[in-house]
Amino acid sequence: MIPSRLASSAARRLSQWRPSVSSTGGMRCLSLSPQALDTSVSSDVIIDRYVASRVVAEESPRLPNDSYERNALYEAEEERSMGGVTASVRQNWTRDEIAEIFHQPFYELMYKASTVHRMYWDPSEVQQCTLLSIKTGGCSEDCSYCSQSTRHKTFVKPTPTMKVQEVLEAAQRAKEAGSTRFCMGAAWRELGNKKNAFGHILEMVRGVNGMGLEVCCTLGMLNAEQAKQLKEAGLSAYNHNLDTSPEHYPKVISTRSYEDRLNTIANVRDAGISVCCGGILGLGEEEKDRVGLLHVLATLPEHPESVPINALVAVEGTPLGDSDDISRVDAFAMARMIATARIVMPRTMVRLSAGRLSFSDAEQYLMFQAGANSIFNGDKLLTTANPEFDQDQALFRKFGFQGKPAHKGPRVAPAEEQGKVAITKVQGTNNVEQQYA
Repeated sequence: MIPSRLASSAARRLSQWRPSVSSTGGMRCLSLSPQALDTSVSSDVIIDRYVASRVVAEESPRLPNDSYERNALYEAEEERSMGGVTASVRQNWTRDEIAEIFHQPFYELMYKASTVHRMYWDPSEVQQCTLLSIKTGGCSEDCSYCSQSTRHKTFVKPTPTMKVQEVLEAAQRAKEAGSTRFCMGAAWRELGNKKNAFGHILEMVRGVNGMGLEVCCTLGMLNAEQAKQLKEAGLSAYNHNLDTSPEHYPKVISTRSYEDRLNTIANVRDAGISVCCGGILGLGEEEKDRVGLLHVLATLPEHPESVPINALVAVEGTPLGDSDDISRVDAFAMARMIATARIVMPRTMVRLSAGRLSFSDAEQYLMFQAGANSIFNGDKLLTTANPEFDQDQALFRKFGFQGKPAHKGPRVAPAEEQGKVAITKVQGTNNVEQQYA
């Protein structure tokens, strides 16, 4: 339930971005729905249709950047429809429902996901994030895919935590290259009692936030007090992936339980920090495990603000990197996962993350068409390669994409602004429905 203070704030913001109606720019008309002509049905059901002007403003209005305020704007919204596709934000998905979506013929799944994406987002705007490893190697966990574990013999050598100034210089370079969210990762099981290191991280968060960048961290498990302090320092989001389904998880990791991860996510959410939570394809899982992961994410009390979809980057020396049973994740598997995530979590940013370097430009475009609207860019994604900044800017120009500005909410979907989306709302206790087109 969204707190009333947020709902009030959201209502004020709503009045700022709602498209205006003029005698030349468009026409709003009220008419009774076909059902209302039946005397057995309540005449309170009204269709409110907006016919947009053909002239669209160069800069679409923006929604609040705070995901909690943004969601409060749509608290009364029941569903959206366009082009024969209907979508809604809901937390009561069943596994069978998600499996049915996931296993649709690829062409049908792609059409539906792309349509849902356009109903809720501006498909030309893509968030650009940079991930820096501020503490590499030396992790006590046994994640079978990770090159930073002390239990695996890989190319990664443990390094101390970076100095605050070094991190701020890296953040400045990321900003100059076009990144708008700066993420800092540390190879720890948990923050625990690392008071000195945590103090430095809080200083990093304040410094990066002061540059006008959004700040994200991935530091392992957090308790409620640590999450609160990160929020106060200016943290925008916290990444803590579930990796795979609850059933497959014990085959990948034994040193941290699934419940441990869910508890950290709850601590982050309760502190008012946006949750970034996704998974990895290529861990030896079956398709039912991919469905299982999406089911957990889509039935959280609130959908994550962003869901990273990673393709395993196999590293020699790790159990999965040395296994002959692990096959490469192809672009179609990635697109299917992204498309299903887009449909079941329409207002969530879906991030194309690790493994992106292994896909061609055309394959990446397929993933954007499936509903991805965020990427990691730069030359270092923790300890695996990722496309250079300049390559990403060229890719954006090729696709006609624009980067999402930092500390600004997403644009209102052009399809919504142009009146192409039918929006059904339920208002009050009498379940009165209104449809906006």
